[in-house]
Amino acid sequence: MDVQELFSLKGRVALITGGSRGIGRMIAEGYIAAGVKLYISARKAAQCDATAAELRNMGGDVTSLPIDVSTVAGCKALAAEIAKRETKLDILINNAGAAWMAPIDEFPESGWDKVVDLNMKSPFFLTQALLPLLRAAATKNRPAKVINVASIDGLSVNMQETYPYAASKAGLIHLTRRMALRLTEDNIICSAIAPGPFPSDMNTIARDQADAVAARTPSGRVGIAEDMAGAAIFLASKAGDYVVGDVIVVDGGNSIRRG
Repeated sequence: MDVQELFSLKGRVALITGGSRGIGRMIAEGYIAAGVKLYISARKAAQCDATAAELRNMGGDVTSLPIDVSTVAGCKALAAEIAKRETKLDILINNAGAAWMAPIDEFPESGWDKVVDLNMKSPFFLTQALLPLLRAAATKNRPAKVINVASIDGLSVNMQETYPYAASKAGLIHLTRRMALRLTEDNIICSAIAPGPFPSDMNTIARDQADAVAARTPSGRVGIAEDMAGAAIFLASKAGDYVVGDVIVVDGGNSIRRG
């Protein structure tokens, strides 16, 4: 058994939505180190372009495609941009997401719709739009991969009043299983990652109160880029070919503590 080959991603083409910061940026760094030809997408063009430039300075082959995927039209537009540049897509990371917190008596419909559309609807319709390129890459011996980034909030209850966030991430986990059953027929493996406390602009508590979060995390620390990149490399590589519809929890034991 060639262990290096088992985890190799050399020569593969990947797209990461929400790739300019946070979890997406962590996965991006791991992928360029693994030899992936990478496309990153984000809503804010300046930040997406800047991150792509930084990743290129690290030696990566990275292209910025700043497109808002919160609508079906945006998903189709991003798929069209990839199709202009590639004949196949080996890996799709559905990472773009949003959160909204408000008291139950005041929670706005606009916040609900923004979160649910981006967190649960967009992964489905972007995958749908990219199916021709994913199918072109997929074989029985080297399947294409769709990896949805969920959250431990979709598995256990967070006491913060982020109602649509928790619901949408739970929905994304179940959607991953439903998609996986169908897509495996086309040699496309669909799975998910459920991150816990990783410091980011979305998880400001893990970012700004890292010591306090670490103190109540069984592993004694918040997540780092290598933790997230390692899980994403595993699922995208041959090592993850038999992980179908499952969720890899990367949270330092937080969801076990909650339970």
